[in-house]
Amino acid sequence: MSRRIYDIPGGIHPAENKSQSLKNPIKNAGIPAQIVLPLSQHIGAPAKPIVTVGERVLKGQVIAEANGFVSVPVHASTSGTVIAIETRPITHFSGLEAPCIIIDTDGADEWVEHQGVDDYRQLDKQQLLNLIRNAGIAGMGGAGFPSSIKLAGHPDKPIATLIINATECEPYITADDMLIRERAEQVVAGVQILQHLVSPTSETLIGIEDNKPEAIEILRQACQNTTIEVVSLPTKYPSGGEKQLIQILTGKEVPSGKLPADIGVVLQNIGTATAIYRAVTHGEPLIERITTVTGEAIETPQNYQVLLGTPANYLLEKCAFDIRQASQLIIGGPMMGIAVNNTDVPVVKTTNCILAPTAAEIAPPTPAQACIRCGTCANACPAGLLPQQLYWFSRAKENEKLEEHNLADCIECGCCTYVCPSNIPLVQYYRASKAAIRTAKAEADKSEHAKQRFEAREARIEQVNAEKEAKRAARAAAAKEAAAKKAAAAQSAEATPSSDGKADVIAAALARTAAKKATTTGDPVQDAIERAKAKRAGGASEESAEDKLAKLEKRLDNAKNKLAAAIEAGNDNIDAFKTGVEKSQAKVDEARAAVAAEQKAAPVEDNSVDLSDPVAAAIAKAQNKRAGGASEESAEDKLAKLEKRLENANNKLAAAIEAGNDNIDAFKTGVEKSQAKVDEARAAVAAEQKAAPVEDNSVDLSDPVAAAIAKAQAKRAGGATAESIDDKVAKLETRLAKAQQKLAAAEAEGNDNIDAFKTGVEKSQEKLDAAKLEQAKTRPASEAPTAPKAAADDDPVAAAIAKAQAKRAGASVAETPEQQVAKLRKRLTMAEDKLRAAEAEGSDKLEAFQAGVDKLQSKLREAEAALAESE
Repeated sequence: MSRRIYDIPGGIHPAENKSQSLKNPIKNAGIPAQIVLPLSQHIGAPAKPIVTVGERVLKGQVIAEANGFVSVPVHASTSGTVIAIETRPITHFSGLEAPCIIIDTDGADEWVEHQGVDDYRQLDKQQLLNLIRNAGIAGMGGAGFPSSIKLAGHPDKPIATLIINATECEPYITADDMLIRERAEQVVAGVQILQHLVSPTSETLIGIEDNKPEAIEILRQACQNTTIEVVSLPTKYPSGGEKQLIQILTGKEVPSGKLPADIGVVLQNIGTATAIYRAVTHGEPLIERITTVTGEAIETPQNYQVLLGTPANYLLEKCAFDIRQASQLIIGGPMMGIAVNNTDVPVVKTTNCILAPTAAEIAPPTPAQACIRCGTCANACPAGLLPQQLYWFSRAKENEKLEEHNLADCIECGCCTYVCPSNIPLVQYYRASKAAIRTAKAEADKSEHAKQRFEAREARIEQVNAEKEAKRAARAAAAKEAAAKKAAAAQSAEATPSSDGKADVIAAALARTAAKKATTTGDPVQDAIERAKAKRAGGASEESAEDKLAKLEKRLDNAKNKLAAAIEAGNDNIDAFKTGVEKSQAKVDEARAAVAAEQKAAPVEDNSVDLSDPVAAAIAKAQNKRAGGASEESAEDKLAKLEKRLENANNKLAAAIEAGNDNIDAFKTGVEKSQAKVDEARAAVAAEQKAAPVEDNSVDLSDPVAAAIAKAQAKRAGGATAESIDDKVAKLETRLAKAQQKLAAAEAEGNDNIDAFKTGVEKSQEKLDAAKLEQAKTRPASEAPTAPKAAADDDPVAAAIAKAQAKRAGASVAETPEQQVAKLRKRLTMAEDKLRAAEAEGSDKLEAFQAGVDKLQSKLREAEAALAESE
């Protein structure tokens, strides 16, 4: 009794073109000079490399491990040295590159230590599945789904039928046909291992098209005395599709969105079954496969036993490939294969064919025309879909309608494209739409996950706040209850007479404590207000203004430190720290005003002193100091402290600029405020210096009274000395030089805050100009500075002293033309070095560096011209 064969809807009968590659037996392709092993040769997560560049590997060694549940490892297909782990061209519809491990082969083909299983029936199912997974076996006839997952099954879904797919329905491909003809025993052994794993309750079938009579006969002979049935079925494309073959052999249809296991069927490719046999019996991982190399642009079509990772051009050379005749290069068959533009793409686990047709065989794609709504594509679709309608939805990007019309059931067989009279590449539209739907679903899942996390966080915060509020209320109630109990106890103690005075004191203290506790409301702010009122009413000794000011200044310092730390850390609550500093500063200012008011109200020890006379005032001040009065901080000491603060502020600003801190403005404000205070202190020092007495050895400076008298007399005499203003000019010149050095360094580093450094230079220059103007006004014309005699050229110390004296006197030592030229050349060399460094780093400030170089070149030309004239 023959088995009934069911029909499938649609399908086509393209020219087979299989005889070309069946003339010769399978041939070993040999070892190429280099193999390229993609990390993703299967559906699922790409494998993860576990080897390093420069490492020598052996044939069969794991070089990339499985990276997830739906993933399998990758093995070295021969021995050699890993020379790179990088992206290379692979066979993919996108045409993009993918990560690969590249191995330079050594020709030794040295195996890693391996061995098979003597009797696989002694292993349980999970052990066998692990062995298959670790061997890197994935489906070799379709998309490359990991075999161990498909074979694992589910305890709630028993398998009735095991089907082995040997149809090889696509034109040109003969790899499975030759495998059956030459290695039928291995095929049958592999199927028996699958029977042991799946344990089908009904039957095991091998489906093969009737256009392979030799293979059918050989396979039936090999399956004698087994429970395996070889079923011949009519030749029709695509009878080799998973769902189509199941329907042909069993009459069962796999529902949309379901798997074959849901109807009690497991299907495996015949090449996969052979690979499982090699892995279990011989311990060999999947590192090679049979690949058909054919097409009229190939002189000698042939089936090769190929190492995985072998470049396609290596096989094409062996077959005498004529690139001039080829219209295109296809990896796979003409219906479902992928056209590639690079012959370097490697052979992978799913590469069953390399096709090089001429234009007469497969014409290049012609421009698509408008759809004429003929319906031919719908008649040819083996999945019973509406390709025309899917095409319009795909063009309009209506993903929801595509899903409603079961786009996921499309097997991308290409029948619709093959029969379309308008040459519309329908399958390409479907592939693009599937990818768009997958991306949209991934984004939706990600968004939903984020929403759930946000809602859970909000609920958690609400719960925590509710618990805190409940605890707070409980503490307040407990505090009130405890206060009431203590107040009652205190009243009872006061009512009890005591003969002991000490006991009375204790009782009174307890009563006061109880009364204090009784006023507690549970609100910390209100309690603090009540305590302050009680303290004011109780006549507690008030804190002195000086002590209060000291405490407030300490708080202000702490607030400033916290603000600085927050700015350096990039804290998001800078404004809160600033507010704290401002409030502390306001309180300090009030305390200082209070101290000043007290000092003004202090009585003068001697009313007979005329304070309008500076001499008399100084005498009185010195006498108070001698008598033990508190010594005030000198203007010089105050200036020194403020200058130190200014230096710290400048250092913090510089550090913030270098670190690219987002709160540069806050540091700048601190520097400006410190600078203003320093300027005030310097003015005070200058005023004191103007009043300083001319040095008189007759005055005893160790006596504060005498020193004060001399100072007051000098103040009464008036007139600032020229020397003091000269010192000020010298200091400002030094400061300007430092500012210019910092600006130059910032420009060289390409700092993003050049403007801040330029502003510092400009301010220093303005102050120096004002000081020089004041210097000119205070110096009489008769005292105009004269340049000192030139020091000996051979004495650099004398020259330096002379230059310093001239600078103090107000006239800088004129440089000779030779010195100017030498200095400008040196500066130009440094500027050019900085420009080259900036170009190498790709700095954004190249224009500023180039402008500096141009300016120095101009100055150098002028100086060289002046030198030439002087000579």
